[in-house]
Amino acid sequence: MAAKPKTKSQIITAIAEDTDLTKKDVSAVIDSMVQMAYKEAKNGFTIPGLGKLILVNRKARDGRNPATGEKIRIPAKKVLKFRISKAAKDAVG
Repeated sequence: MAAKPKTKSQIITAIAEDTDLTKKDVSAVIDSMVQMAYKEAKNGFTIPGLGKLILVNRKARDGRNPATGEKIRIPAKKVLKFRISKAAKDAVG
């Protein structure tokens, strides 16, 4: 059985123990980085050693309503994708 992902508070605690910073300081750093990622997402945002957020333009396409089987047109839109770094991929497998 796979292990559960860590919660935000578990991550904050682990980083605080590793760095000798307070949990409050670690939480502020994480919150700041998340806000920066949101703000810079349209330009791309890289987390060194982990990966990067990239903005992708999806084309309009045809689809089907699963309930009725009716054909529908799915409009074009912009989406964010997270592209994992090679180092992170290598760490997993």
